[in-house]
Amino acid sequence: MIFDTHAHYDDEQFHEDRDELLGAVHDGGVGTIVNVGSDVASWEDIRTLVGKYPFIYGAAGVHPDDVGELDEEKFSRLKEILQEEKFVAVGEIGLDYYWDNESHEIQKAWFIRQLDLARELGMPVIIHSRDAAADTFEIMKEHAEGLDGVIHCFSYSVELAREYVKRGFYIGIGGVVTFKNSRKLKEVVVDTPLESLVLETDCPYLAPVPNRGKRNSSLNLTYVAEEIASLKGVTYEEVVKTTEENARRLYHMEP
Repeated sequence: MIFDTHAHYDDEQFHEDRDELLGAVHDGGVGTIVNVGSDVASWEDIRTLVGKYPFIYGAAGVHPDDVGELDEEKFSRLKEILQEEKFVAVGEIGLDYYWDNESHEIQKAWFIRQLDLARELGMPVIIHSRDAAADTFEIMKEHAEGLDGVIHCFSYSVELAREYVKRGFYIGIGGVVTFKNSRKLKEVVVDTPLESLVLETDCPYLAPVPNRGKRNSSLNLTYVAEEIASLKGVTYEEVVKTTEENARRLYHMEP
């Protein structure tokens, strides 16, 4: 079954038909979903989702665009939530120099704090990095030694992907790989061992071709898996099976 390692079903774009959509994913070949936190408000919504749906697990953290809302009290609450049943990762955390909502120094400080929290709790991390390749890698080298996790929505070079894989990290591949102009990501998929790739939607964002521009969902991962299979010259079934096994290792989940 397909394992969606990164979704945002707490997003308001799902408010009207969330239950209907999530009720249909299993028939669409999707077996497991990790719903990922982005801001403080998302944590409670994710707690509700993981309590309601047996196949949904949670991650909690604060996206770099929103780290300005963190303080010591909220950080303590984050630690409490991450120790609850069905929470499997710290994320998404990292650096975003594209939107630059927060100063680089504040982003870096809370990124490091959340990496340290993951180490303390023995949890994997979900890394967001946009237009911040060098600083992300420097922080990861210094503060993520011994941690495992995934570089979500990977958008950098083949060489950098190799460095992260060498350090035991997975590379998250979503709808962008189906875009005609995604030559660099296609090269990363070809170069990276299938055993180091995981499937993700980042839904409701980044829907693959043929649904590009529409609201994304886990059901669209069939197109991503087909594209990976084509690029790597393997079967669709092998992609789904291997990426599911990878995701379970990533999130320390029993097979």
